[in-house]
Amino acid sequence: MSYTNSALAAAPKNTAANDESEGLRDLYLESLQLVERLHRRLLDVIKDEFDRANRTDINAIQALLLFNIGNSELTAGELRSRGYYLGSNVSYNLKKLVDLGYINHQRSRVDRRAVRISLTEHGTEIAEIVAGLYDRHINSIAKVGGIGASEFEELNRLMQRLDRFWNDQILYRL
Repeated sequence: MSYTNSALAAAPKNTAANDESEGLRDLYLESLQLVERLHRRLLDVIKDEFDRANRTDINAIQALLLFNIGNSELTAGELRSRGYYLGSNVSYNLKKLVDLGYINHQRSRVDRRAVRISLTEHGTEIAEIVAGLYDRHINSIAKVGGIGASEFEELNRLMQRLDRFWNDQILYRL
């Protein structure tokens, strides 16, 4: 890896603990790169699906946002708290999707600052395109990709543990 740490660089390289630490470091950094790459690749796959359908009115991030909203009625804050999106990204894309007619928005009667959002009929159509793409993937990933249910269970378990670890880093300032 290209990252260097002066403490690691200064430490002797001949001990088993240092070798294990270096190996873990390389694997951790590789995993971080893969997480980033997989997210970008997912967006590429969604974009390709919309390109094939000659749908240029919406981008992959917006389509994924509509899919994640689904049949729910919620606020932008709830989308952020579920961990789907970052603050300014959500606000910008929600405004754009309202302007394009994919999302309904209505101020809450209880808290006038909160805006409840839900999909319009056009938004539901977009969410269904993404769902159809995922269904096609589900029907072929074991045969073509060689990834079955047990591998996904292990992958999900490990990603949840990494998520908890990062969350603890923030909450407890570790």
